[in-house]
Amino acid sequence: MHHFEYRDGVLHAENVSVPDLVRQHGTPLYIYSAATLTRHFNAFDSAFDGLDHLTCYSVKANSNIAVLKLLAGLGAGMDIVSGGELYRALKAGVPPERIVYSGVGKRASEIGEALEAGILMFNVESVAELIKIDEVAGSMGKVARVSFRINPDVDPKTHPYISTGMKKNKFGLDIENSLAAYAMCADLANVEPVGMDCHIGSQLTSIAPFMEALDKLLDFHDRLKGMGIDIQYLDLGGGLGITYDEEEPPHPTEFGQALKDRLAGVPLKVILEPGRVIAGNAGILVTEVVYTKSSPARNFLIVDAAMNDLVRPSLYGSFHRIEEVVPMGRDSLTFDVVGPICESGDFLARERVLPAVEQGELLAVFSAGAYGFTMASNYNSRPRACELLVEGDKVTVARKRETYQDLVDKEL
Repeated sequence: MHHFEYRDGVLHAENVSVPDLVRQHGTPLYIYSAATLTRHFNAFDSAFDGLDHLTCYSVKANSNIAVLKLLAGLGAGMDIVSGGELYRALKAGVPPERIVYSGVGKRASEIGEALEAGILMFNVESVAELIKIDEVAGSMGKVARVSFRINPDVDPKTHPYISTGMKKNKFGLDIENSLAAYAMCADLANVEPVGMDCHIGSQLTSIAPFMEALDKLLDFHDRLKGMGIDIQYLDLGGGLGITYDEEEPPHPTEFGQALKDRLAGVPLKVILEPGRVIAGNAGILVTEVVYTKSSPARNFLIVDAAMNDLVRPSLYGSFHRIEEVVPMGRDSLTFDVVGPICESGDFLARERVLPAVEQGELLAVFSAGAYGFTMASNYNSRPRACELLVEGDKVTVARKRETYQDLVDKEL
């Protein structure tokens, strides 16, 4: 079942009509489907049945506590990249032993918070970070479990901003420096190497780059064993893509089968860090057409959602399908769908063929459940949108719409 579908000519989120939600909660409005989140998590996680594994949802994709709580209840661990994400995961009831901490710039205070919580392990991205973790753990009388993020120099064939596993990227350590870092652990009293980690990028539409990286990691594992270093975890990161437009990403079962075939007899617990593939198509952003406008060069739909609400089109030039919430059967025109922010880069779509909608009508921006609200800002002093989680006919306000007072509360 598709959980955003048209019934009697009106878009519904599960069993609730989208216009009804807008009447109650206004626009711009993020709406998430609990059934879709559940289905996506279960489909991903079950693809690795038969493999000793832990699925750690990537919090940065959508960090709403209601979403995290729902996924934690399904057995998800969490992949975090900041102290704030750790705080959210713990608030959502995620057991700390199911949390892995990635990210290139962990501060001493954040390392201390994670050690205090008792997380599974840190994915270490530099020698300087390893030394800092050892210092902080020593000051607390603890031993930190660490894994090194190995940069295998694999091209994931994705957007350069979300490619992370090549030599030119800021992430991880190359293979030779990784070996030296593992060897260095023997001289540090407060760290214990327990795993190895790799994340090559996001929105991958082929498993070939994953498998190329995996082969390099397994060779690396053999070299570690030769050094007498025995690890328990293989963290393969996330990055499996979704369909925004015409992409045909592999199904998780294809990835799962390839891993099971390649890892047969390898005594490592696999950690996977899906984000977009769980949350991306589980959310929509609903916006109202404020004005229509035509110039000699362009037709514009000026809507009340902007780049501060959904930055992906402006930042990555990415495609999001846009549909009428209540289709009226009008002829189509080519439009730029733009927001009210004072930047020419503020758009949700350019040169998009859409029905000739009129002022006051509603549009739904699809595939907005990942890297949507979580990247939102208050640019132009715009309050951030309301987030709803719909489960059947039950509607939970997952985040209230910000007010003007919220914008200034922290200021003098």
